[in-house]
Amino acid sequence: MSQTVRSTPRADDYRMPAEWERHSGCWMLWPQRPDTWRNGGKPAQAAYARVASAISRFEMVTVGVNTDQYLNARAMLPSRVRVIELSSNDAWIRDCGATFVVDDHGHVRGIDWEFNAWGGLEKGVYFPWDQDELVAQKMLEIEGLDRYQAPLIMEGGSIHVDGEGTLLTTEQCLLHPNRNPKLSRSQIESCLQEYLNISKIIWLPHGVYKDETDGHIDNLCCFVRPGVIALTWTDDQSDPQYDISAEAYDLLQSETDALGRPLEIHKIHQPQPMFMTEDEANGIDVVDTAVPRPAGKRLAGSYINFYIANGAVILPEFNDTHDTAAKRKLAELFPDRDVIGIYAREILLGGGNIHCITQQQPSGQRHS
Repeated sequence: MSQTVRSTPRADDYRMPAEWERHSGCWMLWPQRPDTWRNGGKPAQAAYARVASAISRFEMVTVGVNTDQYLNARAMLPSRVRVIELSSNDAWIRDCGATFVVDDHGHVRGIDWEFNAWGGLEKGVYFPWDQDELVAQKMLEIEGLDRYQAPLIMEGGSIHVDGEGTLLTTEQCLLHPNRNPKLSRSQIESCLQEYLNISKIIWLPHGVYKDETDGHIDNLCCFVRPGVIALTWTDDQSDPQYDISAEAYDLLQSETDALGRPLEIHKIHQPQPMFMTEDEANGIDVVDTAVPRPAGKRLAGSYINFYIANGAVILPEFNDTHDTAAKRKLAELFPDRDVIGIYAREILLGGGNIHCITQQQPSGQRHS
């Protein structure tokens, strides 16, 4: 039975584990809204199904679907994937779903952040987001896990942790006035410390160029193990991403983690700049309650937006000349995991990628 806990994870000795710690499963939502996904969502559904199928080889996957898509999703997904009715406005569970925390006794609870579709009424990506706001609570009730209700508008893609007290984020996102305009930087830091039980926050200035989430960290860089970070990179100094990545690299080189260790940074070259084609844009419904997706729009492509499963890393690929090098580098960084590439342009067209559409549920066991 799920109950709302009135204290905080820190007060109860719960912490957010690193993504490489053991999972009991992975959560996803099913894409269908035609103002985000072209051609009624069919190409995106095929891509989501490939991701779910790959992850389900290593851990249980649950896909939440709206009622009118249950039979379609059930037919498209392998039988080993659990499909449940779970209403949502779109399919970005990393951002609207629960963030899980664990204690040293193997207990798991969840955090329900406030969600405003990446900007609220003035700059949100779509409206309404009322069903997305309920996703975290429903996940926790389905699993019978207790729930912390955090007083902060935040998305799961805006944070990365090492499980040992260090958090990565960007100023561009968490300090953006369209999230928590009445909270100061120190107040936001205090909330993160209380709800994620971290002791050090490393603030990077900006996220990936043209990322419509206002610069989520999970598209720019992430921990791959304690003290080790993968960072998206480009050698093209004329690309606006170059200055963003170079600034992040310099800052990370000067930082230490919560335990005082210097950071080891590995560059992963981004795919070549990608842009929405006219054919792709023509397949998307145009409405006044969603962000425009015109032809020629630059897509925020990055190999960093991967998912770490129990025995694998699920990597977005783009039929790009840099795909092979990215896969090879991640195989070096994760020698104990299979690295599986999934062609993910259809997910990118909607504004994110594999990490954005997944949310790990930890088992509560500390070992990886």
